Amino acid sequence: MRVRKRKGAEELISSHPEYVVDQAHTFKGKWHERFGNDHPIHIEIGMGKGQFITEMAKAHPEINYIGVEIQVSVVSFALDKVLAEELPNVQLLHVDGSSLTEYFADGEVDRIYLNFSDPWPKKRHEKRRLTYKSFLAVDEQILKPAGEIHFKTDNQGLFEYSLASFSQYGMTILQVWLDLHHSNYEGNIMTEYEEKFSSRGQRIYRVEARFNGKQ
Repeated sequence: MRVRKRKGAEELISSHPEYVVDQAHTFKGKWHERFGNDHPIHIEIGMGKGQFITEMAKAHPEINYIGVEIQVSVVSFALDKVLAEELPNVQLLHVDGSSLTEYFADGEVDRIYLNFSDPWPKKRHEKRRLTYKSFLAVDEQILKPAGEIHFKTDNQGLFEYSLASFSQYGMTILQVWLDLHHSNYEGNIMTEYEEKFSSRGQRIYRVEARFNGKQ
């Protein structure tokens, strides 16, 4: 979903290069140097306005988080949250999520989060879904062997498609939640979309899947 253009977003982003990395720069293979530690690296592809990534960073200071997002205004809203919390373990990557091999070395990432991705419901748009096999191949390349994808959505069709896609790719399905908010899952951190959808009574689906470690 497109977000209305925010006045001053580009200026805000450019004034905080300590938090925002764009396509003109790369820390491929050097993200641990960027963070100044050797903690695990988790990335969220399509971070929305940053609620999930910042709350995860607050809850888990022992993990480095990178939010990936292409929309300028969206990045600026996420940056607001990072600045307000002064989080040293968050970076924002302002690039297209389909080109991640340009920004991460093979095996540099420990976990990927996909939260409420665009479902692209029409069959002709299947290749745009972030759980399509070409995206999974990129994810597998930048993840450590046996790296995991944690996926959440309110869209039943996309959830069913993703389960099949993970399985057909040869991934191991670790756990599945068909109604996350009415389960015994602990420690769930909601995105902005999740709060909106769940408040309407919509079911939230979640799955954890692991690559088979063939790297």
